[in-house]
Amino acid sequence: MTTTAVVPNDVLRAVRIGLRLSQDDFAKALRRAGAELGEPNEASKRLVQRWESGTSRTPRGVYARALERVTGRPVEALGFSLPVLMARVHADGKGGHDMEAGAEGATTAVVGGQFAAQSTEETFSGVWLSRYEFFSSSRGDSYEGKHYVVIVQHGNRLTAQSLPGASGNPDSPLALDLTVDRNVVTGTWVEQTATDGYYNGARYHGALQLLVEPTGRRMAGKWVGFGKDFDVNTGPWELRLVDRSTSKAVLEGYSRPPE
Repeated sequence: MTTTAVVPNDVLRAVRIGLRLSQDDFAKALRRAGAELGEPNEASKRLVQRWESGTSRTPRGVYARALERVTGRPVEALGFSLPVLMARVHADGKGGHDMEAGAEGATTAVVGGQFAAQSTEETFSGVWLSRYEFFSSSRGDSYEGKHYVVIVQHGNRLTAQSLPGASGNPDSPLALDLTVDRNVVTGTWVEQTATDGYYNGARYHGALQLLVEPTGRRMAGKWVGFGKDFDVNTGPWELRLVDRSTSKAVLEGYSRPPE
């Protein structure tokens, strides 16, 4: 048996929290961005709430472009449901009204069974130190990547976004989309390297599987991803909890490269 469910946009929420902005501050930033782009908008705290709650799944073109300016990320990477029509709207600069999630944008959730039984208690939300190791064939040596990330939990889903400036200079934003099943965490990762860094703005992505330690303060496992010669690479990855708070002051303190 299935039923239609409204799915919160945890990606957008995580990005906003990572920017250390309240919903009201985020709306103000969107209005400023619209003015700078020559496309005034009427972004409000209520609209941000609708986006994050999932009751509004597709932003108008003017909001999509303002969102990209404020977050520095493509609107496709902000957790929205973007139909083909929206892709055309974004390309030609024309837009209609904010679309609500209807039959085509609805998400189905299983009622009954293991999925519905997942706990909604937030046990993983907070600031974590992400660390992975990789071998660079072009440099012939192993390196590690470190980021402070903020994790937002909704049910059994974990959405993680790196904090601004939290991977060094130049910055390489990292995003994780994970699912928790008891002590097993599985999902995907995406890292956008800096345009002025060694990898010249290349976008890397792959899969990730971690085991959660009994304390719930550390996850460790392996990542897998593709190399430049279409080979499959892998290496260790761990996440360590550093602070359960996601207050503005705490996030500001971790918006820096890890030591």
